[in-house]
Amino acid sequence: MAMVTGKQSSLWDGVIELTKLAQLKGTDPLMWAMQLSSTLNSAGHSLPSTDVANLLVSHICWDNNDPIAWKLLEKALALRIVPPMFVLALLSNRVVPTRRSYPVAYRLYMELLKIYAFSLPSLINGPNYQKIMEAINDTLHVSQIFELQGSESGLIVVGFIFTIVWELLDASLDDEGLLELTVEKKSRWPITSQDMGLNNHDGFAGGRTEKHEVLSKSNTVMAIEIIGELFRDKVTSAILYLVRTNMPTHWESFTQNLRLLVSNSSALRTSKNISPEALVQLTSDDHVVLSRKCKTSSHKRSHAVMASGSLGSSADQCHGASPAVLWLPIDLFLEDIMDGSQVAVTSAAETLTGLVKALQAVNSSPWKDTFLGLWIAALRLVNRERDSSEGPVPRLDTCLCVLLSITPLAIVNLLEEEEMNCSSTNQRKESSRKRHQDLVFSLQQLGDFEGLLTPPLPAAPLAILAAAKAMMFLSGVSVGSGYFEGMSLNDIPANCVGNLRHLIVEACIARNILDTSAYLWPGYVKGRCNQVPRSVSSQMPGWSSLMKGSPLTPQMVSSLVSTPASSLAEIEKIYEIAVNGSDDDKVSAAAILCGASFARGWNIQEHTVLFITRLLSPPVPANYSGTESHLIGYARFLNVLLVGVSSIDCVQIFSLHGLVPQLAGALMPICEAFGSCAPNVKWIVMSEEISSHAVFSNAFTLLLKLWRFDQPPLEHRMDAAPVGAHLTPEYLLLVRNSQLTSSDDLQKDQSKIKLLTRLSSPLSGEPIFLDSFPKLTLWYRQHQACIASPLSGLVPGTPVHQIVEALLNFMFRKINRTGQSLTPAISGSSSSSGPGNEDVSLHLKLPAWDILEAVPFVLDAALTGCAHGRLSPRELATGLKDLADFLPASLATIVSYFSAEVTRGIWKLASMNGTDWPSPAANLATVEQQIKKILAATGVNVPSLTVGGNSPATLPLPLAALVSLTITYKLDRSTDRFLNLMGPALSNLATGCPWPCMPVMVALWAQKVKRWSDFLVFSASRTVFHHNRDAVVQLLRMCFAATLGQTTSSIASNGGVGALLGHGYGSHFLGGISPVAPGLLYLRVHRAVPNVMFMTEEVVSLLMHSVRDIASSLLPAEKLKNSKYAKKYGQASLAGALTRVKLAATLSASLVWITGGVVLVQSLMKETLPSWFISAHGTEPSGGMSGGLVATLGGKALACFAVISGTFAWGVDSSSPAAKRRSSTLEAHLEFVAGVLHGKISLGCNKSTWKSYVSGLISLIVRCTPNWLLEVDVEVLKSISMGLKQWGEEELALSLLSSSGIGAMGATAEMIVEGGMNFVK
Repeated sequence: MAMVTGKQSSLWDGVIELTKLAQLKGTDPLMWAMQLSSTLNSAGHSLPSTDVANLLVSHICWDNNDPIAWKLLEKALALRIVPPMFVLALLSNRVVPTRRSYPVAYRLYMELLKIYAFSLPSLINGPNYQKIMEAINDTLHVSQIFELQGSESGLIVVGFIFTIVWELLDASLDDEGLLELTVEKKSRWPITSQDMGLNNHDGFAGGRTEKHEVLSKSNTVMAIEIIGELFRDKVTSAILYLVRTNMPTHWESFTQNLRLLVSNSSALRTSKNISPEALVQLTSDDHVVLSRKCKTSSHKRSHAVMASGSLGSSADQCHGASPAVLWLPIDLFLEDIMDGSQVAVTSAAETLTGLVKALQAVNSSPWKDTFLGLWIAALRLVNRERDSSEGPVPRLDTCLCVLLSITPLAIVNLLEEEEMNCSSTNQRKESSRKRHQDLVFSLQQLGDFEGLLTPPLPAAPLAILAAAKAMMFLSGVSVGSGYFEGMSLNDIPANCVGNLRHLIVEACIARNILDTSAYLWPGYVKGRCNQVPRSVSSQMPGWSSLMKGSPLTPQMVSSLVSTPASSLAEIEKIYEIAVNGSDDDKVSAAAILCGASFARGWNIQEHTVLFITRLLSPPVPANYSGTESHLIGYARFLNVLLVGVSSIDCVQIFSLHGLVPQLAGALMPICEAFGSCAPNVKWIVMSEEISSHAVFSNAFTLLLKLWRFDQPPLEHRMDAAPVGAHLTPEYLLLVRNSQLTSSDDLQKDQSKIKLLTRLSSPLSGEPIFLDSFPKLTLWYRQHQACIASPLSGLVPGTPVHQIVEALLNFMFRKINRTGQSLTPAISGSSSSSGPGNEDVSLHLKLPAWDILEAVPFVLDAALTGCAHGRLSPRELATGLKDLADFLPASLATIVSYFSAEVTRGIWKLASMNGTDWPSPAANLATVEQQIKKILAATGVNVPSLTVGGNSPATLPLPLAALVSLTITYKLDRSTDRFLNLMGPALSNLATGCPWPCMPVMVALWAQKVKRWSDFLVFSASRTVFHHNRDAVVQLLRMCFAATLGQTTSSIASNGGVGALLGHGYGSHFLGGISPVAPGLLYLRVHRAVPNVMFMTEEVVSLLMHSVRDIASSLLPAEKLKNSKYAKKYGQASLAGALTRVKLAATLSASLVWITGGVVLVQSLMKETLPSWFISAHGTEPSGGMSGGLVATLGGKALACFAVISGTFAWGVDSSSPAAKRRSSTLEAHLEFVAGVLHGKISLGCNKSTWKSYVSGLISLIVRCTPNWLLEVDVEVLKSISMGLKQWGEEELALSLLSSSGIGAMGATAEMIVEGGMNFVK
């Protein structure tokens, strides 16, 4: 080792001697370089040499700083004896800090920089590349300064270029005395030395002169110009683009210094080669982007169309490709959440926010168009409901909630996210202002859609008042906030016309995303009012009186219940009364909160529902010392709240606002407390006497509406059922506790604190679990056991048995009075006939939980007695009704027990003959015909659907009993909440039963409520899809045909949203039911499909079929061949075809996401698509012009389908909770792609289809969802990039790597340098 070291030392001594001799003799630099090269080669030293570079730079700096030494160094660089990049790194450390003392050396350094900083390819492709990069890193410490993980050579290249640029920038700032104005007050680079003497040490001139000063100033100008050149050069600018993309914190610091230079540099203004404006443009965020320089113009256009939101060409305006159809997924989502049978655990506004961001990304649409598309979709929802058939589930208030509460809240989220995502204050203000302007533009444009703006009748008065408010403002008439209270429409100026846009604007103003300047928009208010209309507000106390401190009189309470609050302050005032007022005032406040402010107080609805949820968990009084739950003392107050929000549309409003888990958490303690105490105490609430049983039943039935209590946890579907289809109490509490944690995190995040209002946020409370409620848990376990297996375990003589006896005597007391000893026979007991009638009530003054424990045994006995003839059907129905009236909570057990017994199939069929059981014969045939007519009109043909028949209809005995029970109820507000509990469960049960059970049930209910007939028949049609998979496929096929305009129906011939979803449902045509739009029918029936796993395969098949139809519709090439317009028409035709392909893919993604949520999208990416690609497809084209086009379009369609499905399920960023599931699924799919590209997996599909798919998939991800790539293993992405390069898709490969985060930055830089890629400037 010592010998080797000695040889090396001797070699370097020789190099220095050779150099000194050349300086002394003035040897020709070329001769010196040749001698040096020969010496090094003889010594076996590889070139270029970092050791020699170190020697030469150290030799010059600063003992030999003369022209000859620099010329020798320049020649060594030219002949690659020393590595240029490393020499520049060494010089930057030596020369830049001493540039004032050695201005000529600084100039020479920059001249070398201009030569060699732009010759990176020779570095990457030259010898000793790895060693040279390591030496540069050791010299400049770029890995440490920029916190780069690892020492990958490509990363060092990026760090080197960024270091050179930043060092020149800070040196220029320092030269002009601007460095102290930076945020850090100093440079992170050694740009100033400790020795700042003013003497000239250059060996080129004598002492310090004016020429020296001029040179220093010109050096500053030159340094700035080199910065511009580095940003102008296509390779170095691309590398700096990588810095901006992957190192945002460092880039922000750099650009802050750059802005300071642009604003204050005199040297920049004296430059003849670059101006401040040009430098700003060169360094702007949109200056350098990777171009997609495709091999053919058509290939380039296909990528542009598939990722574009512009549908301006004439080819796009037909067959479903109008601009409105871009937002089709929003229409489908909004219509789907209107299904009253489904309860969601997440806020619709949150889901809608993610959906809108996804569509904006995949459509590359301006935000003004995005907002406009969102408003129009919400307006279409309301318009579809305007004339719909009446049914048991009112939808209009819910639709208006979506338009005027959920949609504005989603927009608030979008505005807030944009503001918080900006890194600087200036960016935040500018970005927020721009997006806000886009919102204003969209609302102004909304005025052009007058056909959508007509308000439904219930909303018309509020729309007129909103318009009147704007009219008063414009007329300069000052009116108070309570001026319009009590005013009738006759008091409003005749020329004041209100529409839904006025309500939308007021909803936005209430949420501080608009202000009253909206009243000044052209055409917003028609007419003026110079005289204040007569007001009767002084005669009727309302919200203004409350705010002035007036007490809650009966007259005021009546007014406030019927009039929605107009501001958050008003609803907060009521909330404070409900918390701190007297007992009577608390009851009144509860009634007010559950009145019009809840259903139609759209401007503050999100606060109202949260206040109600909080009030259901009142605090323990400070002086409370009782042994029973403190909740008992709030019985009157809680009952008003429970009754007020128990209707099915109220539950849906809670669901839309994402408060179902919180509501469940508030209801469980109430159920536990009131179900555990005997009904010995009575309370008077609004002239009605209630007991603990009543409060318990109201709370319990409301709780049960929040999950599918009548079904086992995984009912008929497999794991691919939509999220929320199998809600359980445990899951609801899990989500609730998670929401509490998220709310706490939000409260700690100061950047988001303004999202919280004084009282309504954040959510409060402690985590709770089902085990905290032993009585509820016991009932729930018994409930599950009854569903899972036949009933057993009743032991004679136990308390439960005694309650069973008492209940049976109570239910069938008329039979007992006849002297028949029916009770023992019914119950299977050998005891006496039970207590006398006078003792029944005494035996039933028990806690509700005790009674519920006995109910399953009672039902089993009653059903057995009916089956064996000991009870008539009428007596059974009457007894069940008496039980339900005595304890309405027992309806839950009645429904779940009978549902379970039906599925067991052990009971005889009941003949619905009109004698024993009610008969559907009067209208059953009509109902069956109408169902078949609906299906046929929609394009679904089910030959096996039998209609009519001579034999009486039959139902399974438990189902017959349940139907008979429901039709005994009168329709009024007091029974609505109980019918709405039984209705969905009864419908689900009948759907699963053989045909014609559902038509029989519908026929019976249609006889009872004729005005519901259309609705019931429409709902009944879903049973066909439950039993017939082919019917589902036919319906899906019609959805595609209607959307793309590929049907012969006059209604759907133009395609688009109107053809898919229609304009509502009802008997609009004389003599029968109007055709139902296929999309609307699918959204109503897809939850009845027992196994949705097959859906992805069918949708892929239908998508490819649609692609073939689209391709076949293009004009044949031979007809265009001789036309002078061939090129123009051919391009338009192809663009139109690509747009329709994207539309088909968007529909496919929407259907899969809505049907199966994240789970089905995961199945699509992991299973369905890989299986499709490795399988052979007999119908796939094999060649030819048309075959090639179909293959290309098919690949693009599948790529769009995959990416858009992913954006819907996972979101485009990490804000969605479902984003946590994205990385594993996406990486698995991309690993499959990489495996095929490298020959590890064999394909069965057309190779052109595969190539089109991969190119489209990667292009869309890079353009629309680049954040996804940050979650994927870099090695997988590098593997795909290599495969793309082998295809000749170098630029796409580069685009992929450049979007893949800092982990891929090194490989990206090397690809940029090697290929000299094109960039758009």
